[in-house]
Amino acid sequence: VRVVVVGDGPSEPSLRAALPGALFLGRRTGDELARIFASLDVFAHTGPYETFCQTVQEAMASGVPVIAPAAGGPLDLVRHGNTGLLVEPRDPAAVRAAVSALAGDAGLRAAYGRAGRAAVETRTWAAVGDQLLGHYADVLRERTAVAA
Repeated sequence: VRVVVVGDGPSEPSLRAALPGALFLGRRTGDELARIFASLDVFAHTGPYETFCQTVQEAMASGVPVIAPAAGGPLDLVRHGNTGLLVEPRDPAAVRAAVSALAGDAGLRAAYGRAGRAAVETRTWAAVGDQLLGHYADVLRERTAVAA
């Protein structure tokens, strides 16, 4: 297993120290980023505070199985045992076990990858925006007037 870190930010120095064998690619965008996603066997997202999960969606759109914490945005995107694996947040042993399970099973990786791609194919910006507007409309319908 080779760890590849894409991106940059204030955590990079501590990550480099903690992961001396990892390949750090820095910030990438556009077609280059898409090629990197598509070249991965597994995408592991370990951040427990993610809300929208753009990177998880990009991995899924690339047909890559996802490992993510069972918290926040990943709960809305990753179907455990179907599109990837959800693990206990902040549990390195759980991430390691999930990576090992997928690294050792090419058929499972392919199945999760296909299911993940299918799950996000309709998640266009327009569709997600319309869904958000629908949520707002639902809230407004349920709201009762407050007397002054």
